[in-house]
Amino acid sequence: MAGLGIRFLPVTKAQPKEMLPLVDKPMIQYAVEEAIAAGIFEFVMVTGRDKRAIEDHFDHSFELEEMLKAKGKTDLLAEVEKISAKGDFIYIRQKKPLGLGHAVLCAKPIVCNEPFAVFLPDEIVQGPSPEIGHLLKIFEEKQCSVIALMKSPREELSRYGIIKPKGDIASGVFEIEDLVEKPSPQEAPSDLAIDGRYILTPEIFACLEQSEAGAGGELQLTDGIRKLLQKQKVYGCVLQGNRLDAGEKLGFLQANITLALEREDLKEDLKKFLKELKI
Repeated sequence: MAGLGIRFLPVTKAQPKEMLPLVDKPMIQYAVEEAIAAGIFEFVMVTGRDKRAIEDHFDHSFELEEMLKAKGKTDLLAEVEKISAKGDFIYIRQKKPLGLGHAVLCAKPIVCNEPFAVFLPDEIVQGPSPEIGHLLKIFEEKQCSVIALMKSPREELSRYGIIKPKGDIASGVFEIEDLVEKPSPQEAPSDLAIDGRYILTPEIFACLEQSEAGAGGELQLTDGIRKLLQKQKVYGCVLQGNRLDAGEKLGFLQANITLALEREDLKEDLKKFLKELKI
């Protein structure tokens, strides 16, 4: 979460992109709730300058909680308290925005020799069960790194890391032969894009340390995983749920509408409003 949020300027000049609201929760909270639902309770938040609001959000707010108690707003109190009650949070600074691979490498002193999950919080995954939970089950079976994947339209392949599958992909779970970061549609080895969920083994840290920075001086996680493939198998799992990309403006608006339409307290009035627009 150490990026500068350039796509959302000017609102992200002083506000972390990860704290922008999707209905009434910041987008980072959706990732945390997905992790908790899958049994993950220890979090390493890789942040940068001006991201203090994230730390405050996942901390107790004594004055707010006492005020809600005094006013008998028990539902709101429970909602606020659950944010900080279920997880243990550690924060580490990425001093410069040097890429996703570098951000993951920043967590090495804390993660050490344990396998770990990586979440990109501007990608919201909806489904009957937490997406990271699917990856955890595959990891428990295969005992190697697992990456969430999604089918992407050809014209959008240059926005993502794209994998080359090994063998039959019909089951939705298969070995990965190779990866390439943001290829042209003509050079892409498949239409399977890397989604924002990973389970990685700790060997990825050495692979990232051996990787060179690419365009813009950024260290790509994709390049580290390519090196990891030379040492051990890596599996892909095609996305089970509905993906909402809140990392750019149109996707952010679409995510807000989609999530609001699932809320019992909002959906009927929102439907009425949308119909009245007569677009």
